[in-house]
Amino acid sequence: QVQLVESGGGLVQPGGSLRLSCAASGFPFSTYAMMWYRQAPGKEREWVAIIGPAGGRRNYVDPVKGRFTISRDNAKNTVYLQINSLKPEDTAVYYCNVQYRGVDYWGQGTQVTVSS
Repeated sequence: QVQLVESGGGLVQPGGSLRLSCAASGFPFSTYAMMWYRQAPGKEREWVAIIGPAGGRRNYVDPVKGRFTISRDNAKNTVYLQINSLKPEDTAVYYCNVQYRGVDYWGQGTQVTVSS
């Protein structure tokens, strides 16, 4: 059974940083691309970043380029999202995602709140 468990969210001041983690199980992690999404209050869920199976291919939505870094540790079945220079508009629930055998799997999400 596929499981994704996010952690690392919290309340942070503008300009601060957080490192989100997503622990994965139930599928061959090292052979699948992983993604991060976020959903702000009152808005639809949006794609944030993707990383290829070996970590060499990465891409980001424009508003986070230069501030967010996606990475993975295949030995630990974990994907990370380092988020720097946080802005109030980054406030959202952050989810990791994998598309495995044609099915989208999601974790429970981790809340990031940026406020002074």
